[in-house]
Amino acid sequence: MSAAGEPIDPCAEVPGPPSPTKSGRVTWGLLALTLLAGAALWLWAAHELWRSTVPDGLRLPRLNPSHYFSPSFLRSSASFERFLEIDGLLSTVALLAVLAVYARRGERLMRESAAGPIGTGMLLGMLGFALVWIAQVPFGLAAVWWERRHHVSHQGYVVSLVQSFVALGSKFLFISLALLIAMALARALRSWWWVAAAPLFAGLALLSTFLSFYLIPETEPLHNPATLADARVLARTEGVPGTRVAVQKVERFTTAPNAEAVGFGAARRVILWDTLLDGRFDRREVRVVLAHELGHLAHHHTLRRVGWLVLFLLPAAALVAYFTRARGGMARPEAVPVALLVFVVIQLLAAPLQNIVSRHEEAEADWSALRATHDPAAARSLFRTLAITSHADPDPPSWSYVIGATHPTIMQRIAMVQAWEAFTAKMPTDRTQNRRTPSPSSPVPPTRPPAPATGRASRHGAPALAPQ
Repeated sequence: MSAAGEPIDPCAEVPGPPSPTKSGRVTWGLLALTLLAGAALWLWAAHELWRSTVPDGLRLPRLNPSHYFSPSFLRSSASFERFLEIDGLLSTVALLAVLAVYARRGERLMRESAAGPIGTGMLLGMLGFALVWIAQVPFGLAAVWWERRHHVSHQGYVVSLVQSFVALGSKFLFISLALLIAMALARALRSWWWVAAAPLFAGLALLSTFLSFYLIPETEPLHNPATLADARVLARTEGVPGTRVAVQKVERFTTAPNAEAVGFGAARRVILWDTLLDGRFDRREVRVVLAHELGHLAHHHTLRRVGWLVLFLLPAAALVAYFTRARGGMARPEAVPVALLVFVVIQLLAAPLQNIVSRHEEAEADWSALRATHDPAAARSLFRTLAITSHADPDPPSWSYVIGATHPTIMQRIAMVQAWEAFTAKMPTDRTQNRRTPSPSSPVPPTRPPAPATGRASRHGAPALAPQ
C-alpha cells in the first residue's frame, strides 16, 4: 500500500540514482569545459605577453653579409660557431642518454636511503644532476679548448672545471626545492599537484628575478661620468628614471663584450661587462647598448619572462604528472628519475618556441634603442663590432638559428636599423626637436668608421645584451 492507501503496482518503475553512464558524461563534460576555458585563458595570456612596440608588418630587408664583413671573417666565424654548436649537440645527446638510463634504473638506488619518501626523492634528483654533470664535463672542456685556441677565453681548464662544479651546487639547491614542492603537493593533491605547483614555481622565479642583481658576482657601480650622464638621460627617455648601472668585472676570464638587464622595480639594474668599456666601443655605441638594456626594463621583459615561464610550466608539469603515474606519481621517490627525463625532454622540445619569444623581445629592445638614441649609424657600427669582437657568425644556417638562437642574427639587427631609417623617413619631422637626428645628452664624439673585420673575440657577447 502507498502512503495514500492505494495499492502499489509491482511493475511500476521506481526512481533510482543516476546511471553511471550519465554521471560519467557529466563529469567528462565539465572536465572538457574546464580544459577549454584553461586553453582559452592560456592563449589570451600568450597574446598579451606577445605584444610589442615594433610596428606590425615591419619588413626587414635582406642584406648581404659580404657587404659588411670580409670573406675571411665570414669563414672563420662560421667555423668557430659550428664547432661549438656540434659540441653542444653532442652534449645534449649525452644528457639524454644519461637521463634515459637513470630513469630506467635509478629507482634501485632508493633502497640505500633511509631519508623518507621526500628526502629520498631529493637525493635521487641531486644524484641525477651529478651524473649529468660528469657526462657533460668532456664537452665543456672541449668548448674551453676551442675558445682558448681562438684567443677568446683566458680561463684555465682546472678553473673552468672548479667553477662548473661550484655552479652544480646552485642546481642542487634548485632541484631539491623543486622536488620538495612537487612531492609535498603530490602527497596532498595526488594527480592534480601540478595545478598548484606551477604558480608556486612562478612565485619563486619572480623572487629570483627581483634578487638577481644581488646574486651576480664581482659587480661595482659605474664610475665613468660620460656614460653615467648618458644612462640618466636615456633612462628618463625610455620611462625608467633612476635605473642604476653597474659594471661586472670579467676581463680576466674573457674578451667577450656583453650587457644585461636584471630585476624589476627598485631592484632593476643595467649591467655592463668591463670588456664593453675597454676602448673597443666608442661612447655612441655604448649609448646604444644602454638604450637596448633600458628598453628591456621599459617594456617589462624581465617580468614577461616570468609570465612565459608560467605558461610553459602548466603543460610541462601536467605532462610530468602524466608520465610518472606508472611509478606511483610524484608522491613516490621512484618517480623522480622519470620526472627528470620527461622535464628535460619537454625543455628541449620547447626550446625553439622559447627562442622565438626571446628573439621577439630582443627585436623590441633594439627598436626601443633606435627610438631613444636616434643614432642608426652608431647602432649599425655597434652590431658590426659586436660580431667581430665575439667571433659570431653574422648569418648562421637556418637549423642553427631555429635550434639555438635566442637573439636575431647580426644581419637581422643591421637590417632592422635600415628598416627603422625607412620607417622614420616616412614620418613628418618634428622641427622643434629634429627627431630624425641624434640628440645626445652632451657632445659625443663621432662614431668611428668600421674597421676591417679581422679581429678575434668571443662568441659570448655578440648576440647577448639580454634580460635575465
